[in-house]
Amino acid sequence: MKDLTTGKEGKRILNFAIPMLLGNVLQQMYNVVDSIIIGKVLGKEALAAVGANFPFIFALISFVVGVAIGATVIISQYFGAKQMEQVKKTIDTLYIFMFFASLLLTTLGIVGSRFIFEMIDLPEEVIPMAVAYFNIYALGFIFFFGFQGTSAILRGLGDSKTPLYFLVISTFINIALDVLFVVVFKWGIEGVAAATVIAQGGAFVTIVWYLNKYHSFLDFSPLKMKFDKEIFKKSLQIGLPSGFQQTFVAMGFLALYKIVNMFGTPTVAAYSVATRIDSFATMPAMAFSAALSTFVGQNIGANKYDRIGKGLNATLIMISLVAITISASTVIFAEPLMRLFTNKEDVEVVAIGVDYLRIVSPFYLVFSLMFIFNGVLRGAGDTVFPMFITLLALWVIRLPISYWLSLKMDAIGIWWGIPIAWGFGVMASFLYYKTGKWKKKAVVKHDQSPK
Repeated sequence: MKDLTTGKEGKRILNFAIPMLLGNVLQQMYNVVDSIIIGKVLGKEALAAVGANFPFIFALISFVVGVAIGATVIISQYFGAKQMEQVKKTIDTLYIFMFFASLLLTTLGIVGSRFIFEMIDLPEEVIPMAVAYFNIYALGFIFFFGFQGTSAILRGLGDSKTPLYFLVISTFINIALDVLFVVVFKWGIEGVAAATVIAQGGAFVTIVWYLNKYHSFLDFSPLKMKFDKEIFKKSLQIGLPSGFQQTFVAMGFLALYKIVNMFGTPTVAAYSVATRIDSFATMPAMAFSAALSTFVGQNIGANKYDRIGKGLNATLIMISLVAITISASTVIFAEPLMRLFTNKEDVEVVAIGVDYLRIVSPFYLVFSLMFIFNGVLRGAGDTVFPMFITLLALWVIRLPISYWLSLKMDAIGIWWGIPIAWGFGVMASFLYYKTGKWKKKAVVKHDQSPK
């Protein structure tokens, strides 16, 4: 466990962010390896099917992930205040909630998957493969939530390295099983989903074994866990806005897919690949934002508000350098990156994806700044304002503009709606941060009000 309330602010945040960044990269390797094998072996229809699954899966899991964010904030603030009994209560409550949530979402997802894919006008030839992939993938929700919950707990306690070690192992297992199931056994898209479920299950089981053996304080013993209503209520107060934000973002992505689907299978496949590349490019912003949230939470718990501004400034410098470098690289190598996922004959898919990357990637810095300011707000427990800003940026800015521009400019118009929405988001987040109202949202209260 790591105390972030002492030491050089920028160094602390960087050291905490790097393992999370590496972990995010490894976790995305699941999806990337799937996409490369699918695109090369099974073709663009299968690639489109898997791509269409991710906004649907995101929509299902997003609310639960939002509540986990609330629990992470509480854990970090209690840990900063050295209230260890409250930390343990929060951990037990989070595990119990995520277990039952995973069972519910698995059932709802399998029952409703075909309806959702038909509702977003996924091309007819793609729907059977999309449903087959999802129905197997959903069986792994319990492992996904278990591992994500454990990772969130450890981040709140200042440990971003332990989850990384187990992700390394599970990523290589996933790659080996992808090759075995799809290339050797010829199990098709079902084999890709099965490989991911097995890899996620292995990551969860092994990290629980490790924690029970070497960190007895966490004591992952399901029969001994106790659900604390007051802790859960606090988690909901902080996590519900993030949960609703994530849910409506996911629904927005489904709505965006409906616009993309108007332009046919090649555009859907190109969008699926380009957003995979996007997910890698935006990972540094997410990792630094999560690191900053934990840093802010612990320092609020310790009543060290002066460190927050210093930590923010250091993070802004670091993420700016990273984002500019990634933007330049993506613009230059857009075509080779697209070809990595496609066959030689998929010329149209590559061309559409290159257009997307060269329009969107120059604005990664804007996206990064938005995430960093929101990281401060979330760490303080102020999740309501980021929720409203995100929803406005997506539903009032991105979707209407993308649809309108698609009528004028075809698929290129959809892509331009993305950086326009990011620009709105970063301006609103910065202005709210400057008001200082987020300082009053802390879970741990101190006698002296923060300045």
